[in-house]
Amino acid sequence: MLHQWLTNNFTRFAVLLLILTLATNEAYAERNVLFLWWNVENLFDTQDDPLHKDEEFTPTGKLQWTDKRLLLKQMRIRHVMSAVKAHPDYGKYPDVVGFAEVENQRVFMATLSGLSGMSYKPIYFESLDPRGIDVALAYNPQTLRPGFSKAYTVNNKRTRKIIVAQFSVSGKPFHVILNHWTSRAFDQQLSEIKRIAAAKVVRHIVDSLLVNNQNADVVVMGDFNDEANDISLQQTLGSSFNAAQVKSAKGKLLYNCWSGYKGIGSYFYKNKWQQIDHILLTPGMLDKSGLSAPNNGFHCFAFSQLLNVDGKGTYATYEKRKYKGGYADHLPLLLKAKVMK
Repeated sequence: MLHQWLTNNFTRFAVLLLILTLATNEAYAERNVLFLWWNVENLFDTQDDPLHKDEEFTPTGKLQWTDKRLLLKQMRIRHVMSAVKAHPDYGKYPDVVGFAEVENQRVFMATLSGLSGMSYKPIYFESLDPRGIDVALAYNPQTLRPGFSKAYTVNNKRTRKIIVAQFSVSGKPFHVILNHWTSRAFDQQLSEIKRIAAAKVVRHIVDSLLVNNQNADVVVMGDFNDEANDISLQQTLGSSFNAAQVKSAKGKLLYNCWSGYKGIGSYFYKNKWQQIDHILLTPGMLDKSGLSAPNNGFHCFAFSQLLNVDGKGTYATYEKRKYKGGYADHLPLLLKAKVMK
């Protein structure tokens, strides 16, 4: 009797231990931080803000921006977020969300609050942009613990503030730097000076974060309005497609996640896909501690509804100032980083 009792209980204990082990391993296997960057194209409310030049985005303005059109825009954004969650490679909403071209925190959070089962928290700073568009940041408080955050101003009014935010996951710290640099519109050479100025600020921020820890995990995301081989990214910021060089450069170079990417770019201009939105990583994101970005962790997230019927370009909200009712004129970027044991 005693022998049988011991055998039965030992069997139960072994089964329970196996279940707990599998559950623990599964939890570790699923631990990751999912980053999303997206220029959502003029996410404005419908009210006239007397402090900004937003008159076009009102019901009586030139673009006839109505509550109905805003609601559709918000539904489009939530559709993309839900598509990320439904995708087999991700299975959840992004932990970190960075948007460009958001008018204010109110419309930003009203958009995200419609997501089923998710309650994002914002980190928001108003910019000096004359139109009032900002860089917006939100995070999942169920997965991330926030630290300090700060906004840096570049020495020109048309560049949105550069946002720096610290987080930790399972006790492992990391930083996110969000950008929306000056557009190339009207005069590329004149605007390039402003983008180089922004790149200098970001380079200074990254260097400051790496002073005490050359292996610090830093993710730099944004709409840079330049491609990887332009001066602002390649020379000033130190963007590189060579992971080995980034690792050996002791923080002077940043790994550009477009390296070796076979898909389309994030923006379509002059009949060509461009890579002007970027996710760049410090060497610490390439090692096997803290956060680690695998080779297949980066994607420009695109599906048929986000594109024109012919696949040449995005299904934008406006095209040549004519309302189309689409999603945005940029495609979102995703980075899935592993949380190492």
